[in-house]
Amino acid sequence: MRIEAYNQVQQVYSPKKVAQVASAQKAYQTTDNVEISSIGKDILTAKNAVKEAPDVRTELVEPIKERIQNGTYDVSVDDFADKLLAAWKA
Repeated sequence: MRIEAYNQVQQVYSPKKVAQVASAQKAYQTTDNVEISSIGKDILTAKNAVKEAPDVRTELVEPIKERIQNGTYDVSVDDFADKLLAAWKA
Protein backbone atom coordinates (compact mmCIF):
# COMPACT_ATOMS: atom_id res chain seq x y z
CA MET A 1 0.00 0.00 0.00
CA ARG A 2 1.31 3.42 -0.94
CA ILE A 3 1.08 5.99 1.83
CA GLU A 4 1.94 8.97 -0.42
CA ALA A 5 -1.29 8.59 -2.34
CA TYR A 6 -3.26 8.56 0.91
CA ASN A 7 -1.56 11.79 2.00
CA GLN A 8 -2.50 13.48 -1.27
CA VAL A 9 -6.11 12.39 -0.92
CA GLN A 10 -6.15 13.57 2.68
CA GLN A 11 -4.88 16.99 1.60
CA VAL A 12 -7.69 17.32 -0.91
CA TYR A 13 -10.33 16.75 1.76
CA SER A 14 -8.62 18.61 4.57
CA PRO A 15 -10.52 21.30 6.55
CA LYS A 16 -8.28 23.99 5.02
CA LYS A 17 -9.75 23.33 1.60
CA VAL A 18 -13.27 23.65 2.95
CA ALA A 19 -12.38 27.02 4.47
CA GLN A 20 -10.75 28.12 1.22
CA VAL A 21 -13.83 27.13 -0.77
CA ALA A 22 -16.07 29.06 1.64
CA SER A 23 -13.90 32.17 1.36
CA ALA A 24 -13.85 31.84 -2.42
CA GLN A 25 -17.64 31.68 -2.48
CA LYS A 26 -17.82 34.84 -0.37
CA ALA A 27 -15.50 36.57 -2.84
CA TYR A 28 -17.93 35.79 -5.67
CA GLN A 29 -20.86 37.33 -3.83
CA THR A 30 -20.48 40.84 -5.15
CA THR A 31 -23.00 43.23 -6.58
CA ASP A 32 -23.26 43.97 -10.27
CA ASN A 33 -22.77 47.50 -11.55
CA VAL A 34 -23.74 48.96 -14.89
CA GLU A 35 -22.01 52.02 -16.27
CA ILE A 36 -23.14 53.73 -19.45
CA SER A 37 -20.37 55.30 -21.51
CA SER A 38 -20.44 58.92 -22.59
CA ILE A 39 -21.21 57.81 -26.16
CA GLY A 40 -24.17 55.83 -24.87
CA LYS A 41 -25.41 58.87 -22.97
CA ASP A 42 -25.06 60.99 -26.12
CA ILE A 43 -27.06 58.44 -28.11
CA LEU A 44 -29.77 58.43 -25.45
CA THR A 45 -29.94 62.23 -25.53
CA ALA A 46 -30.25 62.20 -29.33
CA LYS A 47 -32.97 59.55 -29.24
CA ASN A 48 -34.96 61.58 -26.72
CA ALA A 49 -34.60 64.73 -28.84
CA VAL A 50 -35.86 62.90 -31.93
CA LYS A 51 -38.73 61.40 -29.94
CA GLU A 52 -39.83 64.85 -28.74
CA ALA A 53 -39.57 66.46 -32.19
CA PRO A 54 -42.85 66.72 -34.10
CA ASP A 55 -43.36 64.46 -37.12
CA VAL A 56 -44.45 67.37 -39.34
CA ARG A 57 -42.67 70.72 -39.37
CA THR A 58 -45.67 73.02 -39.56
CA GLU A 59 -43.55 76.13 -40.19
CA LEU A 60 -42.60 74.64 -43.56
CA VAL A 61 -45.86 72.91 -44.43
CA GLU A 62 -48.35 75.69 -43.66
CA PRO A 63 -47.10 78.21 -46.28
CA ILE A 64 -47.25 75.53 -48.97
CA LYS A 65 -50.77 74.54 -47.92
CA GLU A 66 -51.89 78.15 -48.13
CA ARG A 67 -50.36 78.57 -51.61
CA ILE A 68 -52.11 75.38 -52.78
CA GLN A 69 -55.45 76.56 -51.39
CA ASN A 70 -55.01 80.00 -52.98
CA GLY A 71 -54.01 78.46 -56.31
CA THR A 72 -50.65 80.22 -56.36
CA TYR A 73 -48.48 77.12 -55.92
CA ASP A 74 -46.48 76.46 -59.07
CA VAL A 75 -44.86 73.13 -59.87
CA SER A 76 -42.12 72.99 -62.46
CA VAL A 77 -42.99 70.28 -64.97
CA ASP A 78 -39.31 69.63 -65.68
CA ASP A 79 -38.44 69.18 -61.99
CA PHE A 80 -41.43 66.88 -61.53
CA ALA A 81 -40.42 64.75 -64.53
CA ASP A 82 -36.81 64.50 -63.33
CA LYS A 83 -37.87 63.37 -59.87
CA LEU A 84 -40.40 60.92 -61.30
CA LEU A 85 -37.74 59.32 -63.52
CA ALA A 86 -35.24 59.17 -60.65
CA ALA A 87 -37.82 57.41 -58.45
CA TRP A 88 -38.70 55.00 -61.26
CA LYS A 89 -35.02 54.09 -61.83
CA ALA A 90 -34.47 53.43 -58.12
